[in-house]
Amino acid sequence: MKHKRNEAFTLVELLVVIAIIGILVALLLPAVQAAREAARRMSCTNNLTQLAIAVQGYESAFRVYPQGTIAESGPIVNVAQGYHHNWLSKLLPYMEEQNTYQHIDFSVGVYDAKNKPVREIAISLHDCPSDRWANGDLSATSYAGLHHDLDEPIDTTNNGVFFLNGSVDYEQISDGTSQTIFIAEKFSDRQRDLGWMSGTRSTLRNTGTPLNAGRPKNRGGSPVEAEDTIDPLAVGGFGSHHPGGGEFAYGDGHVSFLSETIDLLTYQQLGHRADGKLLRRDY
Repeated sequence: MKHKRNEAFTLVELLVVIAIIGILVALLLPAVQAAREAARRMSCTNNLTQLAIAVQGYESAFRVYPQGTIAESGPIVNVAQGYHHNWLSKLLPYMEEQNTYQHIDFSVGVYDAKNKPVREIAISLHDCPSDRWANGDLSATSYAGLHHDLDEPIDTTNNGVFFLNGSVDYEQISDGTSQTIFIAEKFSDRQRDLGWMSGTRSTLRNTGTPLNAGRPKNRGGSPVEAEDTIDPLAVGGFGSHHPGGGEFAYGDGHVSFLSETIDLLTYQQLGHRADGKLLRRDY
């Protein structure tokens, strides 16, 4: 009587199958990561679009754009002292955050104890999904308004749209809102960021510094911007965790991705609201 042979994988065949599966996973993983980053970038673009629409809503109501920051005098120092109410706070009613806005006490400064509960509120439109440091800090924001075309302190004489104690209207952006940067991504820095309500370098940046020049590095689990600026008047530029560049929102509401290799002079032109110069179209 013949016995039926039990068929099964040999050890060698099993190892071959495991190796093939490992190779397939290794090949698919970059594609999965790229798909996830594409989704995060799309979400970031949507955040910037909503912020740009809120700016337009404010301008429609008041016929001017919101002040970048408010203080008795300039330039702005990056310390938790002073009035420092900023453009992001003024946009809250135009991004369905009316309740948050109503809890802000504008009779005192941003850092006053009366404003602490609001200052610690997390607002989803303020966070880029790729910026894990901002996502871990309720008071942080991944975005900043543009105050100047040069890397200089935040003051009343800046050439951007959001600066100290000044409001510009649509007509004063003579270079055209479609060619003027309003809002863009920035690197979060827990050691120096003062929160989304603070009208300092925490929510204002310039195009005087090359894009992504201040990419953060980790030290003891906390992100620190590469330049390690000590000067409290220093502002710095924009930066993104998206590979190769960053997302930028313009005055007409459109959002575009700028390469980190963009020519610095062209980049600065996009940060000046009224320089009157011809703008290269190949950036």
